Amino acid sequence: MAGPIRPTSTEMNLKNHWERAYSTKPAERLGWYKPHLQTSLTWIKELGLRMDAPILDVGGGASTLVDDLLVEGYQSITVLDISEKALSSVRARLGERAELITWLEGDITSVDLPARHYELWHDRAVFHFLTEPEQQRQYRDQLLRALKPGGHFIIATFAPQAPPRCSGLPVQRYSLEQLESTLGKEFELMRNHKELHITPGGVEQMYLYCQYRLRPDNTMEPAR
Repeated sequence: MAGPIRPTSTEMNLKNHWERAYSTKPAERLGWYKPHLQTSLTWIKELGLRMDAPILDVGGGASTLVDDLLVEGYQSITVLDISEKALSSVRARLGERAELITWLEGDITSVDLPARHYELWHDRAVFHFLTEPEQQRQYRDQLLRALKPGGHFIIATFAPQAPPRCSGLPVQRYSLEQLESTLGKEFELMRNHKELHITPGGVEQMYLYCQYRLRPDNTMEPAR
C-alpha cells in the first residue's frame, strides 16, 4: 500500500506563506477580499445546476461565496484551501452551517480529488499564483480528472493590466488567448469579461473572468 503523499518544499513554503497571511490580517483586509463575489454567484446561478450538484470552490480561503451558496440552497459544496487558518475562520463564521460543507486542506496541484465528480469547479485568484509550467500542468490535470465531462469551470485570474505581484508573491497574468492556450482544447469558452477589483488598500487589480465547459466528449483518462 502506498504511503501518504508528502508535501514538497514548494508546497510547504506556499502553505507557510498563506498561514501567515491569514494569521496577521483579518479577512476583510486581505487584498483579494470582496464582501460578495457577485459575478461568480450570478454566473453560478445562471448555470441552472441542481441544488445537489457537487461544487468545488478552489482556494475558497475566507471568501463569503460559500455563505451565499448556502443561502441559495446549494447542498453539495466543497471548499478547498491550502491554509488551515483560512478554513478555520470560515467554519467559525458559519457556525452550525459548517457541518453542511466538505472541507479540504491541501494544495490544488497535489490534493486527492474524486475522479469525474464535480459539476462546477470555481477558482477566483488561485491559478495565477501558479507561475511555473509544471504547476500549471498539474492544475490542469487535476481539473480534467475531477470535473465531470460537460461540467463547468469558472475562473478569475489576473489580466495583463494587473500588477505583477499579489500578497507578496509573483503572479502569472493572462490574456484570454494565453489562458485558453494553457487550459487546452478540452474546454469550451462560454463567456468572459474583465472586472476591476480594488483592494482594501486601494490597489487596482484587473481580473479576467471566464466560464468554460469541459466538452462532453472529452475522453482524456484522469491523471493519477
